[in-house]
Amino acid sequence: MKNGVTVAICESHNEAEKVVKELQDSGFNMKKLSIVGKDYHEEDKVIGFYNTDDRMKSWGSAGAFWGGIWGLIFGAGFFLIPGLGPVMLAGPIVSSLIGGLEGAVIVGGLSALGAALFGVGIPKDSVIRYETALKADKFLVIAHGTSKDLEQAKKIMSDSATTEVHLHSGETVPA
Repeated sequence: MKNGVTVAICESHNEAEKVVKELQDSGFNMKKLSIVGKDYHEEDKVIGFYNTDDRMKSWGSAGAFWGGIWGLIFGAGFFLIPGLGPVMLAGPIVSSLIGGLEGAVIVGGLSALGAALFGVGIPKDSVIRYETALKADKFLVIAHGTSKDLEQAKKIMSDSATTEVHLHSGETVPA
């Protein structure tokens, strides 16, 4: 069984949260789930993220969403990505992004986030589609795992009224 990813493009953080909760309720392993999103608009209040006692905390308009996600998913980060701006990531995608940054890996003109998406098995043409969705303030919910995990995730995500759901098998993808 090869590993790969299933990606859902969600219109809002509410929709992304619904997908995550449905995956959790179905017994999907939350350590195999990543979330990527911006959702930062002008605010008249301070927005912040900090870590205390191995627990990430946040405040601001999206604070409740990200605080809830951080409670379910292992690993989270906040990055300023050129061309995209401030982006929140949670789950295995964080390690992929950091690995790409630390190794100075640049994949054929992709951004650091694009290289991270490519690194988890998403083909280059799909990476561009997902970056465009993020620029439009949408969210990505990414399920990682075996083909059985991915089929289960795809069914749940498709039933959750997400905009698009794509399964990417773990086959070798040319750069």
